[in-house]
Amino acid sequence: MAAPLSDGERRKQISVRGIAGLGDVAEVRKSFNRHLHFTLVKDRNVATPRDYYFALAHTVRDHLVGRWIRTQQHYYERDPKRIYYLSLEFYMGRTLQNTMVNLGLQNACDEAIYQLGLDLEELEEIEEDAGLGNGGLGRLAACFLDSMATLGLAAYGYGIRYEFGIFNQKIVNGWQVEEADDWLRYGNPWEKARPEYMLPVHFYGRVDHTPEGVKWIDTQVVLAMPYDTPVPGYKNNTVNTMRLWSAKAPNDFNLQEFNVGDYIEAVLDRNLAENISRVLYPNDNFFEGKELRLKQEYFVVAATLQDIIRRFKSSKFGCRDPVRTSFETFPDKVAIQLNDTHPALSIAELMRILVDVEKVDWDKAWEITKWTCAYTNHTVLPEALERWPVSLFEKLLPRHLEIIYALNQMHLDRIAALYPGDIDRLRRMSVIEEGECKRINMAHLCVIGSHAVNGVARIHSDIVKNSVFRDFYELEPEKFQNKTNGITPRRWLLLCNPGLADVIAEKIGEGFITDLSQLKKLLDFINNETFIRDVAKVKQENKMKFAAYLEEQYKVKINPSSMFDVQVKRIHEYKRQLLNCLHAITLYNRIRSNPSKSFVPRTIMIGGKAAPGYHMAKMIIKLITSIGEVINNDPYVGDRLKVIFLENYRVSLAEKVIPAADLSQQISTAGTEASGTGNMKFMVNGALTIGTMDGANVEMAEEAGEENLFIFGMRVEDVEALDRQGYNAQEYYERLPELRQAIDQISSGFFSPRDPGCFRNVVNMLMYHDRFKVFADYEAYIKCQSRVDQLFTDPREWTKKVIKNIACSGKFSSDRTIMEYAREIWGVEPSATKIPPPNLPRD
Repeated sequence: MAAPLSDGERRKQISVRGIAGLGDVAEVRKSFNRHLHFTLVKDRNVATPRDYYFALAHTVRDHLVGRWIRTQQHYYERDPKRIYYLSLEFYMGRTLQNTMVNLGLQNACDEAIYQLGLDLEELEEIEEDAGLGNGGLGRLAACFLDSMATLGLAAYGYGIRYEFGIFNQKIVNGWQVEEADDWLRYGNPWEKARPEYMLPVHFYGRVDHTPEGVKWIDTQVVLAMPYDTPVPGYKNNTVNTMRLWSAKAPNDFNLQEFNVGDYIEAVLDRNLAENISRVLYPNDNFFEGKELRLKQEYFVVAATLQDIIRRFKSSKFGCRDPVRTSFETFPDKVAIQLNDTHPALSIAELMRILVDVEKVDWDKAWEITKWTCAYTNHTVLPEALERWPVSLFEKLLPRHLEIIYALNQMHLDRIAALYPGDIDRLRRMSVIEEGECKRINMAHLCVIGSHAVNGVARIHSDIVKNSVFRDFYELEPEKFQNKTNGITPRRWLLLCNPGLADVIAEKIGEGFITDLSQLKKLLDFINNETFIRDVAKVKQENKMKFAAYLEEQYKVKINPSSMFDVQVKRIHEYKRQLLNCLHAITLYNRIRSNPSKSFVPRTIMIGGKAAPGYHMAKMIIKLITSIGEVINNDPYVGDRLKVIFLENYRVSLAEKVIPAADLSQQISTAGTEASGTGNMKFMVNGALTIGTMDGANVEMAEEAGEENLFIFGMRVEDVEALDRQGYNAQEYYERLPELRQAIDQISSGFFSPRDPGCFRNVVNMLMYHDRFKVFADYEAYIKCQSRVDQLFTDPREWTKKVIKNIACSGKFSSDRTIMEYAREIWGVEPSATKIPPPNLPRD
């Protein structure tokens, strides 16, 4: 088969239909040359590829700036209700290509760069990922920013500008090794520092109760310096702002104490303040109760709320109305969305500002706070819930501790009045957990301090109501909602899979890019032979392209006609990469015991990072690489089976592997994955899902029909029933010969001949301490995988199922999710108004 077209060549082909609109090539060239001229230092005449990347980035940024300024003017003059999305993580990935796509500049840039003798794809590869997130939660925040801008909402993302994002993962002798992600080393062309909006944040100190009110005094001050990144909507000239805070020491930091002499030491101590924004905590779904982490959480909240209130007070342009000295209208003008409990301190901090600083009456302040804040819950795993020691609060945030105690007392008085004598209910619902170490339950604080609480998929929201927050749901059922997650079709279809986007646009037009539900129109073409052939051809080209990438990066040669079986996500016991490992071993044993039989060739790819302190997750990576070592070098197997660990999985790698996948593995134990968003990316890009009825898989099966996914294993009620009767892994081990063989091989050192006891801990966990019941789903999983093989041997039927999945994936757009948040939580209406571009007069 001929080598696949590069994305650049394909984009040139499709420019006729103008998915990206050609724009002014000469203008881009001129601008590029001007920036290149200024990028090159006087004594250096030869440009490096990085110089070319920066010149292009600045050229594209020029197109953003006018729209950005105009959008902010538009908001200032019209004074809409503003949405503030607070998140400790924004997993943005790369910005260049996304900006070109959203501004409709991609073809103009492609052509201009081509005319200059350069390659756009090579320049795009130079950009560092902005890896300011761990996984699903941070990537969701990034998709939401894209959708809020595309829907014309006056929205702001607020977070931390970590100097070091999620670590770079290297695999050395099969083990994960972490390296610092110095993503800012060469500078970041997409951000603009705004020192004029620098704000003080206070820590430590003591509380003084005076006749004039409460004062928090003798604090240590750290400055929050904002860096703004433009967030363009899709072809609507709206450019919103993501503002990330960086910690700076004030100039007098620690110098007072050192006026007796050690000036050098005092200046070096500035690092203590600036460490707050140094590094992202690399845990996903795990709470680490470190003082520095609590400082990060308060730092982003304190700086952001000052900014929100400043913007609220600088009332409407040209307006003499004194309304903004009163906070009565605050919830009408401000919506704060808490992305998980990490920004939960917003509730206590808003109360502190209203009561202590603005002198608002306590009950009124509480009313305002509740109607302003809303909380999204992202997990039901107990180890992920934030529970901070009271002693730490006492030291770091003494005033906030007083406020939380007072709020809790008010809350418990209410419960006591409604349920007299029910002491156990009071204990369960308290924000303060008693015990040898008193703790503050941040999720409870979020629930009592918000007017809306939502889960992120229907099944998850039901678990939230029926178990995690059951008492709170009984008290205020109207507070609880579901908002099923989504992904942005701009990055996750148009940008990463232009071939598929093109084939779709040819059949149904381009409306699906901003209204993904239009993909339903593809149902008319499910039996159309040309369309079936085109979809299959795009997939094959994507697979060949990814195979070439793997060969270049990993020096492994894979069979591009094999089934690309992919599981990419954080490495975690609940996501059950171990179940995938057991299937790989089972397949291997079947091939070995019957080498002349014909097998469907498979390339199993597993990728993801393990939190550096999570021993079992690191052992799982070692097991995957060890299994790959044995299978990939066994001549009996040949290219019928390969197991590859994808190193350093990140957004830019996801953009390559997802369009190439045939099979998407979404195999968490039912009731543990809140939603998942990778599952949606695979669906829209034409992979079929093998999965449990968990998270958003349930709704995907509902949309496409369960028969068009490979659903297997226990449902939530089965897991609960198994918990009640007691899960005994030994039973399955003894009953299932293939499972027993696989476990014995891992245990005996078959996959680790140089260190036979290497995986003893893994086997011990699976046999005696497995919370996620891998063995209980093994048999159903293996049978289901045989059904996958069977269908894969019939390419036409397989592709028809693929088309059905793509056609039914419209619900999983983050545009739909954000519309629901806007209407049902924030009380705002998306706007289809297109702001005039900078070259046209304003209305």
